[in-house]
Amino acid sequence: MSTPRAKENGRLVVSALHARSNFGRILRTVEEDGRGLVIEKRGRPRAILLSIKDYVRLAAPEPEILRTIGEESKRNGTDTLTSAQINKIIRKARAAGGRAIKQGPRKNSRKTEK
Repeated sequence: MSTPRAKENGRLVVSALHARSNFGRILRTVEEDGRGLVIEKRGRPRAILLSIKDYVRLAAPEPEILRTIGEESKRNGTDTLTSAQINKIIRKARAAGGRAIKQGPRKNSRKTEK
């Protein structure tokens, strides 16, 4: 049975037989190390095993606006707030009468004279 070997790009390469025989261990390695794994059959690359985090990053990249908001949140120190803390801040702002979201112009209920 062949053991994983490292390629120059840092990816591990294993044979399909090794992957099948050691699948649980390989899953843990991919998840913990955060490195993809190339699975070869008869010396040819056939598949890549990625952690779910890497897959999501590749399949649905973060939009630029979310990256910008995240960076601003880190600068402001609000990136560590919990959901409970955020809800508390929102309740406090609402109780104070502040309008966090602009609701657009209100229609005048009085009829205008022509």
